[in-house]
Amino acid sequence: MTQSPATPLPPPKERRRLREAGSLTQAQVAERVGVSRETVRSWETGRTNPRGRKREAYAKLLTSLGEEETVTKPPAVEAAEVEVVEVGVVEVVEVVDGKVVDDTAVLEPVLEPALEPVLVPVPIKEPPRAPLTPAQAFDALYAFCAPALVRQAYLLTGRRELARESVERAFQVAWQRWPEVAVDRDPAGWVRSVAYEYALSPWHRFRPRYRHPEPPPPAPADRALLTAFLKLPPSYRRTLLLYDGVGLGLAETAAETEASTPAAANRLLHAREALAAQLPDLSDPTELHRRMTELASTGRLHAAKPPTVRFVGERRTVFWTRAAIAFTVAIIGATTLTVRTAPTHYEPPVPLGQRVEGVPPRVVQGALSEEEVALRDRLRSGMTSGPERLAPLGR
Repeated sequence: MTQSPATPLPPPKERRRLREAGSLTQAQVAERVGVSRETVRSWETGRTNPRGRKREAYAKLLTSLGEEETVTKPPAVEAAEVEVVEVGVVEVVEVVDGKVVDDTAVLEPVLEPALEPVLVPVPIKEPPRAPLTPAQAFDALYAFCAPALVRQAYLLTGRRELARESVERAFQVAWQRWPEVAVDRDPAGWVRSVAYEYALSPWHRFRPRYRHPEPPPPAPADRALLTAFLKLPPSYRRTLLLYDGVGLGLAETAAETEASTPAAANRLLHAREALAAQLPDLSDPTELHRRMTELASTGRLHAAKPPTVRFVGERRTVFWTRAAIAFTVAIIGATTLTVRTAPTHYEPPVPLGQRVEGVPPRVVQGALSEEEVALRDRLRSGMTSGPERLAPLGR
């Protein structure tokens, strides 16, 4: 059984250009094809590609947009090497029947009554722009991604301060590793992955500032949605937010959560079922996306300025670099001291003492026996019968 080849599609940038040339929005294209707006956005960014009937419908729509653009576009002048002729302050060239004519003497016998010379303006090339510096590129990425990432982190944790801290810490890490992030295929996804990992870290529960819950949203519907969302396991929350909130495809969601595609699909289904069990009106993914967007936009979630984030990241790098150097110096000093004080020759251990036999045991002093008392009296009396001894006289 042979499989029919897939319908060819233009590149992602050409898909977006054709849609904009046809004055259509992503929502209108999604309605015509029968998919969600996030899916169309994924198709135009190149993250995913349509399949099956949706691919055929999308290709047919793009083909019709291309044909309409061809009909409405004016015929282009045949390309030729032209010579610029200055007329006053305007640069023009004369093209006759696809050939350039710049001399009136030659032009007179060639011109016919039905053929008029066409004046084609020559576009003036703009000077090439200077490439962005690393700081400018980082600031542009921060301004583009930080506000949305703070709102997403708030949905993951339910804490505004932790959401801001997670995003700032993720961008600090990105600035420390900017050569790697700048050449990444998806820098925004790189920063988003780091921010999610930091926000969902289980160690935050031991920090004193995050032991007490923050005030819930004022609206009852938003409070119920946030409560039900936070009851899900962290992996389910992250998968549901990436797929239904951010609009990533299933393969991209599985890759960012470091799971297989079947595992990501199971997490997504279980998360939707758990939310639908508590909030039946959120069984529709479109309604769930809208409610999550409204919930994330309720509070004032502003991140710090890009220069501040870069400055703090540089200070953190300097601190840990100095700490590593100090730790290394301490290890080197301890090793040197050990080498200098260690013995240079072998010293045999002191042997254990030998047991001596015949030593009388020590007895506790007690009352004297009759023999000992007689011996004491005899010794005392014998001392007085000896030679005279000098004794000091008291005054």
